[in-house]
Amino acid sequence: MPATAHRPARRQANGHNPLAAPLAVFAAAALLAVLYVAYVLWPRWPDTPVALDAPALPIAIAGVTFNIEPASIRMAVQRHPGTQERVDLAYLWPSLKPPDPTLKPAIGAPVDPNERLFVTVASGEDSMPLMERVETIYPRYLVPQPAGGPDGLTLRGFRDGTPYQGEELVFEQAKPEHFLARCSVKGVVNSGECLLERRIGNADLTFRFPRDWLNDWRRVAAGVDRLMARLHPG
Repeated sequence: MPATAHRPARRQANGHNPLAAPLAVFAAAALLAVLYVAYVLWPRWPDTPVALDAPALPIAIAGVTFNIEPASIRMAVQRHPGTQERVDLAYLWPSLKPPDPTLKPAIGAPVDPNERLFVTVASGEDSMPLMERVETIYPRYLVPQPAGGPDGLTLRGFRDGTPYQGEELVFEQAKPEHFLARCSVKGVVNSGECLLERRIGNADLTFRFPRDWLNDWRRVAAGVDRLMARLHPG
């Protein structure tokens, strides 16, 4: 009887791809990374609003942490701790206390422009520091001759036809980096408005007040110093 020829069994293809498992793991890791980044960056606010009389909130702007009383924050959407692009604040003058949230202005009552100091804290990472602007940008727009201002201040107006027409620089002659404001010459409801800038790290603080306060500018400068120390101790 002839011997039966034995042929080796052919391996059945089972469709297995050796790269499938690593690719699946990589895709899962990439998805988790995207979900994590979305979770971190997505704006989140507390489920319950922060009480206006709550303790100061730690708010980080441009990598700088500020301690800010909720009652001083003008916009409800900004009343939460964590990282923000900017916050808008208001303080009673000259006490520098947050406004009393229980006091509502009477309908039709005139607004007293001298009762509040407004502050904006925002990222300054994409803007030029004030003193650099004073040295490199502003001189091309200023009038040639300065003028004397209130005790110890110098006024330097901007020329007509420039981006800053109708304004002037007002600064402490002996120490301009301590007190330097850009003020409008004339306002709608008062004598004008001034913007005084300070910088902490990469965060810019802009203080807005009526031009009339220049007559007591030393008190304004001292108030700004006290408020900065309170917002950012140390």
